[in-house]
Formats: sequence, C-alpha cells, structure tokens
Amino acid sequence: MEFNTITACGECCDGCNKKESGICKGCIESDGHCEEWTQSNGCPIHKCSKEHKVQFCGLCHEFPCDWLIKKVTWKSNIVEELTELAKLYNKNKTQE
Repeated sequence: MEFNTITACGECCDGCNKKESGICKGCIESDGHCEEWTQSNGCPIHKCSKEHKVQFCGLCHEFPCDWLIKKVTWKSNIVEELTELAKLYNKNKTQE
C-alpha cells in the first residue's frame, strides 16, 4: 500500500472518480483545498492532521476524538477504518 496517497480522513484519491474527472484536485495535492470544502476554506480534517503532524488521523495521539467523528459524517465506521489503517501503517514501518 502506498501510504503517501492516504488523506487525513483515510481516503485514497488514487482511482477516485471526482479526482479523475477533474472535479476535485485531492486533499494532498491541493493542501486540503478540495471542492468538497470550498465554503469552509479548506478541509478541516486535513488542517487538523497537519497541526498534529500526522499524515492521517489514525496516527494522531488524540485519535479517536469526538471532533473527528462529528466531522466525518460520510463514514459511520471511521474509527474502525482509521484504526485498521494505522495498524497496517505501523506494521509496514516495522518491516522497513
């Protein structure tokens, strides 16, 4: 898995229809200024992960936080997904 393509909320822009069609530039490439968050001046989840110096929320020392759970309304199992992603990431790091 290419972890450098994982966004703060645990999405992967590779293969995303919105990105491939040009609707969205991607959070990583646009520094959080994707179409989904234009009205709020950028993705707050991306901003938060940068402030905490982690690539994605599952790696944050404050994870899981209520703020994230309230923000990510499109994924009911965000905590489980990011926990699993963090496990994969850490396993990959120990094997390097």
